[in-house]
Amino acid sequence: MTQQIRKVVLAYSGGLDTSVILHWLIKTYRCEVVAYCADLGQGEELDRVREKAVKTGASKVVIEDLKEEFVRDFVFPCLKANAVYEGGYLLGTSMARPLIAKSQIEIARRERADAVAHGATGKGNDQVRFELTYMALDPAIRVIAPWREWDLRSRSDLIDYARRHGIAIPVTMEKPYSTDRNLFHISFEGGVLEDPWREPPQEMFTLTVAPEKAPDHSTYVEIGFTEGLPVAVNGRRLSPAKLLATLNEVAGKHGVGRVDLVENRYVGMKSRGVYETPGGTVLQVAHRAVESITMDREVMHLRDALIPRFAELVYYGYWYSPEMEVLKRMIDETQKHVTGTARLKLFKGTCIVVGRKSPVSLYDAAMATFEADRVYDQKDAGGFIRLNALRLRLKAMRRRGKK
Repeated sequence: MTQQIRKVVLAYSGGLDTSVILHWLIKTYRCEVVAYCADLGQGEELDRVREKAVKTGASKVVIEDLKEEFVRDFVFPCLKANAVYEGGYLLGTSMARPLIAKSQIEIARRERADAVAHGATGKGNDQVRFELTYMALDPAIRVIAPWREWDLRSRSDLIDYARRHGIAIPVTMEKPYSTDRNLFHISFEGGVLEDPWREPPQEMFTLTVAPEKAPDHSTYVEIGFTEGLPVAVNGRRLSPAKLLATLNEVAGKHGVGRVDLVENRYVGMKSRGVYETPGGTVLQVAHRAVESITMDREVMHLRDALIPRFAELVYYGYWYSPEMEVLKRMIDETQKHVTGTARLKLFKGTCIVVGRKSPVSLYDAAMATFEADRVYDQKDAGGFIRLNALRLRLKAMRRRGKK
């Protein structure tokens, strides 16, 4: 019934799906399973994850600390592109999957495994993100996707399976929504959230306080950038992961970064997701602020025209595609002069730019002033307008029959 497989490396989180999958793989394929957990800053006690995997039958547990790599090589490139999917989603899960899959392939080679496995469902985006990365990095690797093989049809079935086989799970029938957390965000979907009219339960949120319960005073924060990359908070230089963690804490206290949206999955259906991205939201706003005084207008507009395409590639799972390589190189070029500091005000769910400065600013107060100046002749604007209006005038004359 199944191909002979000796060893599998499973992307394991210790949640409902992968806990059941670990047991199912051993039972179905009669193989050795290495449980691989990527530490992306999910805030869990990873020793417990290790213990749980061993109890469920894993022959070995590998935990990789990828926090700095995640922020440096995946979050920050998306930040430089100002990547936002469908106007609202900052891609926290999407940008994490190719890194998890890359590390999983490396471990499979090291462990001499025959196959890799993941817990993504056959309805979601993650199956595509994982498997496109697997195939891009190791075309010969076998891929096991249990949700496309087994006869379990729902998470309720998984809960029943876990109970029958004595597998400890963090999900109950009364609270069946799933979560995905890393240093950049936490997402919630499924269960009670499948009704797009129903407001998310307040007790669900983890990284942010409710805006109405946030402090009655504001907090100011300054973020320094060098060539498009955030490097300092309030003048203190920090590593990528520590910088993001700091902003998560500061912004989360003020309720910044909550998003509730219905998005278009790559496989074709619409899905409701609720996200908390406090630090990432602040970085997006700050980055735009520094760009506003350092980027050439036409370069900015060209890059902005590519944002939807870049975001789609990340969302769909094409991180290691040729087109993404080209886009990232082009975006890196646009960021060479994005150096400076943005000053932001955080207050009850809002993040407002209140200042920006740069040693390479293109903003010239002498040019922009409404007061008298000697560097700009306002009379020049008349000819500029007439030249740009020429085609409009010709169109109007033709419409009136006067050529």
